[in-house]
Amino acid sequence: MRRRSLTVLLLAVTLAGCGSFESHKEDGDMKVAMNMQEGADAADAILLDTFEAVQPPLAWAHDAATERACGGDSTGTGSATRRATVMTKVSTVRRGNLLGVVERHWKKRGYKITSVDADEELPAVYAATPDDFRMSVAVGHEGQFFLSVTTPCFAKSEVSPPRPRPDGPTYSRAPLPPPDIHDHFWSSRDPLPASSPSTP
Repeated sequence: MRRRSLTVLLLAVTLAGCGSFESHKEDGDMKVAMNMQEGADAADAILLDTFEAVQPPLAWAHDAATERACGGDSTGTGSATRRATVMTKVSTVRRGNLLGVVERHWKKRGYKITSVDADEELPAVYAATPDDFRMSVAVGHEGQFFLSVTTPCFAKSEVSPPRPRPDGPTYSRAPLPPPDIHDHFWSSRDPLPASSPSTP
């Protein structure tokens, strides 16, 4: 059931209009329109799809979800941002590998890599869907990974908290603690053999 929901939400991203709250797919009288809640659900689907592409799986938790008005309240549109924080400890020698896994998966989905920050300590990759959902994966303090997805401007609506269940423990503290879950692959300090594939 979860896989079916994910597929439906990713389809919603494909049907969404580029930077506009209302989109049209001409098929008789069919008209596809999205509001902020539907956009947020699609952003959740992108996050889930990204995490599911990573093997071995990462432990992660929802981070602050926010909304903002687009162009002032008079437009009747708004944008939502969904964020996730990786709680798996990713060693220095495996950070580039994880960034590469995410970048290749986004390219495979047809997303455009808009920018790459090759900073040695705090690298990041930025991307966008054809419909202008904006994503990022970034390394922060203590090597913690952060993912975010921001929607284009859609019709204003109430936006509920993220619905997907995170893969990891539930944290009651805000902000979230540093990464605290060991993984045999991602936390390893052993360099990958030169002949190994770039994905685990």
